[in-house]
Amino acid sequence: MSSVLFDVPGPRARRRHRILSVVTIVAVVAFLALVLWRLAETGQLASDKWEVFVTPAYIEFIAEGLYYTLLAAVIAIIGALVFGMLFGIGKLSDHAWVRWPSWLVVEFFRAVPLYILITYLWALYKFQIELLAPLVIGLILYNGSVLAEIVRAGINAVPKGQVEAAYALGMRKSAVMRIVQLPQAIKIMTPSIISQCIVALKDTSLGYIIVAPGLTYAGRQIWREFDNHLQVALVLGAIYIILNLILEQLGRFAQRRLTESRSTDARPQAEVPVLVAP
Repeated sequence: MSSVLFDVPGPRARRRHRILSVVTIVAVVAFLALVLWRLAETGQLASDKWEVFVTPAYIEFIAEGLYYTLLAAVIAIIGALVFGMLFGIGKLSDHAWVRWPSWLVVEFFRAVPLYILITYLWALYKFQIELLAPLVIGLILYNGSVLAEIVRAGINAVPKGQVEAAYALGMRKSAVMRIVQLPQAIKIMTPSIISQCIVALKDTSLGYIIVAPGLTYAGRQIWREFDNHLQVALVLGAIYIILNLILEQLGRFAQRRLTESRSTDARPQAEVPVLVAP
């Protein structure tokens, strides 16, 4: 049975696909074997370079770093969402005194590299605030500016006809934004918001440049003591991958629940029969 886009492979094509699959698997296995051989040859698989990750004291040290990383990520994501919502709507304001400052703030913090922003905030408030604060503030400003553009684009993606119909019913702009545009825009924006939240979580790794507590700071201390840069990078990378996968699944769950609630609200209600007295 053929598809509209392509024909179903015949016997020769299927045989060719099987051969290519086997060759690919063999190539991947050979590459992994080569990597492991090189690691063993250079002593990277030695137990003294890995035993730190099963030592209770260092497990506790890494867990403490994970706690501060999650704390910074949660505060930064919440702050960035609020920042992005306010300034994204501000860029759509009819009032120039709201629109232009919002545009200036968003474009400025989007343009400044996050590394420089965190370093500047640390130097500006050095010894006056907690080391975690410059990291969190920098993450809020940068990711919030990106989210502001996502919010603006999401609101503009709502069909103009629905907005015009709302205005025709006599609704004010604030009511149109709250009732018509934002609910639909959030559904449109959700995948992009999830992606940016993952970026914010990964960017917490920049905290090591100001010696802020976190996973990368813990890793830095460990590799300085045991000279196991590769092992620390692999372990921290695996932790970040797991955290990102969890955050992505939470975002998809929230998006699914949001979609289901919208479809439930839009479902027509059953008609109630009206009895007319004879």
